[in-house]
Amino acid sequence: MDPDISIMFQCPLAEGLAEDRVQAEISPKYNRRILPEYEPQIAAVWKACQLEKPWLFNGAKFRVHSVVMERGVLTFRMGLTCYRDFIATNWSSRAPELQRRGLADCGESQAYLAEPLGVGAMLHTSDDYFVFLRRSLEVGEAPGLIDIPGGHPEPKAVAPGVPEEAICLEDLSEELVVQELFSSVLGEIRDEVNIPLPVLSRPVLLGIARNNTSAGRASAEFYVRCSLSTEQVRKCYLIGGPEAHESTSIVFVKRQDVLRQEENEDFWKEMCPSAKGGVKLYALVMGR
Repeated sequence: MDPDISIMFQCPLAEGLAEDRVQAEISPKYNRRILPEYEPQIAAVWKACQLEKPWLFNGAKFRVHSVVMERGVLTFRMGLTCYRDFIATNWSSRAPELQRRGLADCGESQAYLAEPLGVGAMLHTSDDYFVFLRRSLEVGEAPGLIDIPGGHPEPKAVAPGVPEEAICLEDLSEELVVQELFSSVLGEIRDEVNIPLPVLSRPVLLGIARNNTSAGRASAEFYVRCSLSTEQVRKCYLIGGPEAHESTSIVFVKRQDVLRQEENEDFWKEMCPSAKGGVKLYALVMGR
C-alpha cells in the first residue's frame, strides 16, 4: 500500500454502513494525553502560525481514538481536540518523537497527538464518474494536489449556542455527534462543489483511512451518490459555493478508472492522502 496512507477501519459490507449502524461513545478518556513538558511548545508553534497567517482560528474538533464493531454496529470512540493542537502535534516536525513517546508511556503511538477526525466523500455522478477537486495553492494542507470533497465534522454544530472555545464533552449528545458525522460530509459537498443537498443520497461509510504524512490523522471516508450528470455538476461548480476558494478546478474520473487509480502513477502522485484513502476504501469495499 502507498506509504502516505493506511487503513484504520474497512467496512465489511459491500453496501457500506448507513447512519443507523453507527454510534459514538464520547468520553474524556479519549482526549489527547497531556505531556507537560511539551505544552509550551504547542503554545509557541501556534503563536508563530498566527503571526504568519493571522486569519487562523483555534476551532474545536472531534478527536477519534479508536473504533470497534460489534453485532453489526460501528462505535466511534471520541473525545475533543482543537485545530491549535493539531498543528502543533500531528503537523509538527516532532510528531515522530511524540509517537515514540506515546508508545513508550501509554502503549499508543497517537496518545499525545490531537488526531482531529476528518471526513471525505467519494462522490458518484449519475453518468458513472467520480468528482475530484484540484486544491488551491493558498490552502494550508496539500496545496495544488487533487482531493475529494471533504473537511471536518464540527462540535459547534452539535452544541449550538455554546461559544466554540468553551465547548466541553458534556455539551455533546452522542446521537447528534453521529448525525453531524454524516451530515457534515454532505455540507462539504454543497460548500465545495456547489451541489444542492436534495440531489445527494444519504452517505454510507466506507471506512477510515489514516494520513501518514500528518502522523496518521484519521478521516472517515463516505460514498455519496449524486443524481446530476458530470456536465450538471460542472455547471454548479463553476457558479461557485461558499468554499469555492479552496479549489481551482474540478476533475471527473470514470468509475472503472478509479478502481485502477493506483496503476496510473502520474495521477496517483498528484492525489493528496485524503483522496488516496477514499479511493482505496471505495475499491476495497464497493469495487468487488
